[in-house]
Amino acid sequence: MENRRRSTAGHARARGPRRPWTPRAVLFDRDGTLVHDVPYNRDPRLVRPMPDAARVLDELREAGIPTGVVSNQSGVGLGIISPDELEAVNARVEEILGPFDTWQVCPHGPDGRCRCRKPQPGLILAACSALGVAPSDALVIGDIGKDMEAARRAGARGVLVPTRVTRRQEVLEAPAVAGDLTSALILAFGSRELASSEPLATGTGGAQ
Repeated sequence: MENRRRSTAGHARARGPRRPWTPRAVLFDRDGTLVHDVPYNRDPRLVRPMPDAARVLDELREAGIPTGVVSNQSGVGLGIISPDELEAVNARVEEILGPFDTWQVCPHGPDGRCRCRKPQPGLILAACSALGVAPSDALVIGDIGKDMEAARRAGARGVLVPTRVTRRQEVLEAPAVAGDLTSALILAFGSRELASSEPLATGTGGAQ
């Protein structure tokens, strides 16, 4: 597991019991959430940000809310991507989108029995530990069901931002769904003005 520590609107929906809650940290899946998904990307030149990623991250940083990346990168374990290539791609992500307070990356293959590969909760737990926040105070934003399941197992909140690879069942089972990253923040914080926003009563889903 890699750890690097450094110090608008669309459709939104929530389901389940509602109670006031405001994230103290926001964790993002990388591929399909922050940047366009290029399978087993080993070329920094192919990194392209999602449309509102930079704006959302700028708003979080201006509000003093820590951010992190939690990403499965099985290409390393499969021998498709070298550790240096992975580092170069991640560096390009930061060059485009700015620095994150923690990176947590699982390099193991799909057949590995690690505790970090999503839907296991290890990446999220490690990120929360690095940021000094309880998992229950963290928001996880991702594009597939494994992201949401990892958040649930870690005790964090999850918001799904579907893409073309997201399965319908994953959308139906998600604790909360937003049309884009901006809507995900509005759903969680209740306002574009994050520093002054009141806690929003967000859906928790069944076991979140």
